[in-house]
Parts: sequence; C-alpha cells; structure tokens
Amino acid sequence: MMGGFNNHVDNSVWGRAVLMAGAILTIGVVAFAALGLGVGSVKHDTYYEAKDAYYAAMNDPTVSEEELDHLHHEEIDAHLSYLTYWVAGVTILAITTIYAIFLGIGGFINSIQPQEDHGHDDHGHDDHHDEHHGSASPIIFCLGVLLFLMGFPEFVEGMRALLAQGGTFAPGDMVLSTIGLTIIMIGVANWWREDLPFIGHGEQIATSAPFEGEHIRKAGLWVFIMSEVMVFATFFSSYLRIRTEWCTKWAFDEGKCSPGATEGEIVLTASDYLRPGGAAGTGDFWTMLPGAVNTFALIISSYTIVLALKTAKSKDWEAPKNALRYLLPDKKTAVRNYLIATLLLGSMFIVLKLVEWSHLVAEGFTVGTVQGSIFYVATGAHGLHVFVGLLVMLYLVFKADTIGYDEENGQGIEYFGLYWHFVDLAWVVIFPAFYLY
Repeated sequence: MMGGFNNHVDNSVWGRAVLMAGAILTIGVVAFAALGLGVGSVKHDTYYEAKDAYYAAMNDPTVSEEELDHLHHEEIDAHLSYLTYWVAGVTILAITTIYAIFLGIGGFINSIQPQEDHGHDDHGHDDHHDEHHGSASPIIFCLGVLLFLMGFPEFVEGMRALLAQGGTFAPGDMVLSTIGLTIIMIGVANWWREDLPFIGHGEQIATSAPFEGEHIRKAGLWVFIMSEVMVFATFFSSYLRIRTEWCTKWAFDEGKCSPGATEGEIVLTASDYLRPGGAAGTGDFWTMLPGAVNTFALIISSYTIVLALKTAKSKDWEAPKNALRYLLPDKKTAVRNYLIATLLLGSMFIVLKLVEWSHLVAEGFTVGTVQGSIFYVATGAHGLHVFVGLLVMLYLVFKADTIGYDEENGQGIEYFGLYWHFVDLAWVVIFPAFYLY
C-alpha cells in the first residue's frame, strides 16, 4: 500500500466521512426498529402462542400423535420465522454500527490532523513529487492485528462475561486487544489520508520477473490472492476427504450408502438440514433460499463492481436515456452508486448468512460436531473475507463521493475488484460443496 500526494485535500473533506457514518448508523437503527422490534415482536408473540399450544397438547391425552406432530412443526416454523426477523434486525444494526465506527473514526482522526501546506515552486507545480510514496500504514496495521490477536482469548472471555452477565468481568482482560484495535484504526486512517489525494499519476511499476511491467500494487494483490487460495484449499480438501466417508441422511434415504448401512451410521450435514424434508423434518425450499439468494447476490455484486470500474475508465461516458438516468445522472455519481450497490449486496450476504446460521443452530446443527465445525469454520471464514471487503468498499464509496474516480485513478477499483471476484468465486465453490452435496 502506497500513498500519493499529488492532489490537495482539505481537512474539511474528512468531515463528510463523519456525516456518512451518522447516516449509516441511522439506517441501521431504523432497520432494527422495523425488523427486530417491530415485526420481530409480532413473530415473538406468535412463537410463544404456538409453543404454549404445543406444550398444552403434550399434556392432553385426547390429542393424537398426528395432531401433536403438526403442532410441533407449527412451533418450529414460528420459532424460525421469529429468528429470521430478529436476527436480521440485530445483524443490520451490528454491521451498520461497525461501518459507522470504521468510517467515522477514520474521518475524525484525519479531520483533526494539521492541515498540510502544499507549497508550489516558481512554475506553479506542487513541491511534492507526482508519484506514490512508500507507506508505513501496513506495518502499523499489522502491529495492531498482532496485539489484538495476542489479547483475543482474554477479550473473548471478557465479552462473554459482559454479555452473558456470568462470571467475573475484568476490564484488564480487554486492554491489549483494545490497544490493538486502536492501532488498527490509526493505521487505516493513515492509509486513507495517503491514498485519498492520489489521482493516478506516478503508479510504481515492477521491474523484476515475473511481474515486470505490472503495477506493484496489482502484483502484490495477486500474491495475496494466491495465499488466500491456499487457505480455502485447506477447507475444501479436509471437507472432501472426510465427506466421502460419510453416510448422510439424504444418501441413506436414496440407498446410496454402503450395503448394510444402518441409521446409526448416518452423519447429518448442513445439506441434510437445508434440503426439503431435511433432518429436522422441517426443511423446505425456504431453508435453502438464503444460500441461493446469497449466491446470486455475490454474482451480481461482481457485475456492479465491474460497472463501477468501466464507468470510471470511460472517457466518453454518457448518462442513460431511460429511468436509470435518475440514479446515474453523471459519471461521478454513477461510479459512487455502483459501488453503493456492491456494498448493499455484500451486506445482504452477511445478514442472510447469520439468519441461516440461526436457523441451523435452532434445528440442532451446531459447531459441536465434526460436520458442524467444518461447515461453520469454512463458511465463517468466507463471510469474514466478505465483511473485510465491505469495510474497504466503504472507503471506495467515500473516495468516489469526494475526490472521485476516473480513467486516471480507476485502478483502485480494479485492484479491489480482483479481491472481490476471488471472494465471489470461492462462494461459487462453497455453495454446491456444503449446501447441495
């Protein structure tokens, strides 16, 4: 990561990041009030009514097994319906709060920095060289990550005691991780301040094989993606290695297990719970829906990021003649709105992922089994990559809204797009492997 200093940015520009953070947080609060407290409260009452009816029927000898089973399924359906809206509302509030903190703190730190004096020489040119400069931001960021991870076990215990109101909460347990998070935010804010002025001139070029002639940042990103491929390869290889030896419920029902296999040998996977008539007896099309929608959401988000890059790189871009002209009135706004669309689609992925997880846990598929642990670790690691990408995308939206992207500096979107396409492709493999197989 390198910063450029070839364009002057007033500190007041950073105040816009703080305003954007306030707007994002407001959206999160409204969504939580509508989904979690509004619809969620109604669904909660319905769930308790179904639960009371089921337990009352259990103690009624006149109720048949068929009626009891029907009431039990109604209770489960009511519970899952309640979880859908409550978890969606809480998740939206949580991610918008993190967005607001991330964007707001970064903007605030930069807005209070001493205003840089951009002097000019006798010919009116900036004193700074028109090129990228080396940056200490990655080192600062990595130091923060190191301290955070060193204190992470104590941080988890402290948060557990605080949220569960059990055990002894010791603020000292969270000091090291808190210091790490603070340093991370300083590193991110410093990177923003270095990158925001960059308008595309002086991109450093690699001079050594095999990346000779490529932009250094692009080559570095490809190396990073290659390391990420190895990370996800460990998930797939370990999963496929043990998955081939399992006799799953759907395979047992279809007679595809080894001859002589008994019900006691059945291993319940996520796909068993998600497919129609799943392991809990309540699976239907709608239990598969979040994963299917997420697949299309990521594919479409890869398309919108490409549209943002194409628009930024276009020298003769024209506003559309149809109704889209209200959303894409000019080039700068079009790039920003395409990036916002990508951000919204990625955020929807996180929300639906946690809704899906809540349903699986409620139906008994937990992390306490081998099949559960590998599912939650693999999909959770992918979700973490999506969320980190969304935090970076917040900055892209901010830059598109302030300095703007064009054919000169649009490579910033291109480099992020490479990472986002990788995340998309990883999910295209995860979905059939963990959900359909």
